[in-house]
Order: sequence, then C-alpha cells, then structure tokens
Amino acid sequence: MPFPFMTDIQTDIAAPNVQYAISAERVEMVFGSGDQAFKALKGIDLKILTGDIQLLMGPSGSGKTTLLSILGGILTPSGGSVSLLGQEITGLSRPKLAKFRLNHIGFIFQGFNLFPALTAAENVEAALNLKRVYGREARQEAWRLLEQVGLADKGDNLPQDLSGGQKQRVAIARSLAGKPRLLLADEPTAALDSQRGRIIIELLRKLAKEECCTVLMVTHDPRIIDLADRVVYVEDGMILPEAPSSFTHLV
Repeated sequence: MPFPFMTDIQTDIAAPNVQYAISAERVEMVFGSGDQAFKALKGIDLKILTGDIQLLMGPSGSGKTTLLSILGGILTPSGGSVSLLGQEITGLSRPKLAKFRLNHIGFIFQGFNLFPALTAAENVEAALNLKRVYGREARQEAWRLLEQVGLADKGDNLPQDLSGGQKQRVAIARSLAGKPRLLLADEPTAALDSQRGRIIIELLRKLAKEECCTVLMVTHDPRIIDLADRVVYVEDGMILPEAPSSFTHLV
C-alpha cells in the first residue's frame, strides 16, 4: 500500500484554510559546544493537521525522541520555531510553557511512569488533580477514563498487579485527563506483542478521533503504520521525503 510521507504533507500546506495543531519551522537542536557539539536536528520543517494520527519513524539515534520532546515543549530548540494550537511556544517563559503543557498536552511515556503505590484509578486521579479537578469529580472522571480504555474492572489494582498492556492503557487514560488537544507518545507499543500493540494503537486512534485530539507518536513498529493518517521518516536529524527501501520492505 502507498504511505503518506512528507511529500503528501507539502501538498496539504498549500491548501487554503487548513489548520495545523503542530507547526515546526527550521528546528535545530545542538547538544554540547565547540569540538564536542553534536547536531541532533538539522532544520526540521513539519506541519501536522489537527485531528491527525502522525507517526515519527526511523532508526535509533535519528532524532525522533528529541524532536518529540521539542514539539511537546519539554526541550527548547537551539534554533527555529514551534507553534502548537496556533501558539508560538519557543519564546514562552518556563512558567507559561509549563502551564501550556498542563492545559493542552497529554504524554504517554515508554516506561508507563505510573506511581507504584497508587491504584490504577488513583494514578489517573493524580493527573486530574494537577489539572485542578478534585474530590468526587476527579474520582468519577478517573473511573470513566478507565472504562473508556477497557479497564473498569482494574481500577483498584496496583501497577504491580497489571500486565504490560494494562499498564499502558492506564497510562493512556491518564494522558487523556482533562481532554488534552495534543497527545504525544514515545514508543507506546514497546515491550508489547504485536496483537496487544495493535490494540493499543487502535484504541489511541479511536479515542483521539472521538476527543478531537491530534496524536504524534514515535515508534519503530511498522505493523501499526496502516492506522496512521500520516508517517514521517527521520534519519540523521532530518526528515526524508519518502521512506527508504530498508524501511518499506518491512511493511
């Protein structure tokens, strides 16, 4: 099947009245200085349509996670600009940027990052508390989100009593707390078998479309590519115009 790589995105850029949830222009990232400087990103241009499920794919060390961190407002680029939901974020102060992330972005981390001493429901409730949703309202919303990801019967379980797929679904429920407009995921299918990985991505797609959320996902998993609206391949800190043959033969 043909895949919608960067060439398709460039076509859309010219379309009138198109809104982008994420817009990056000439983004560069340099780590270190002098002789030790390493250029991780080299003039990245990327626009992601509102409501799209977008994949960032490429080999380890290509710059995918660095780019995801910059687009999520976690890292500040060495050069270029990033706009999220129409807001230029590269010039925001740290407090304003933290508030923007809290209000608009949900994160799904590769290692789940659940609090081990809290139940599944309490982990989701803690995220709601950060968004100033407390008490009975937070508890009810936490259980609703767990039900939405198919874990209504696991809300009282500690993370140690959950499988890897169940922990990931708790992480997804937590990321949806407060109905973020952007959802950023780093290798959400890592350590999951193919069936569970696909279930997770199908769930993300369903929830994202229902919640009118834009999803940006770093992944090495070519088995989920058909569930994405768009795919961008990153290599050596640059976006390639199309997938290399070493990648396409896997899918």
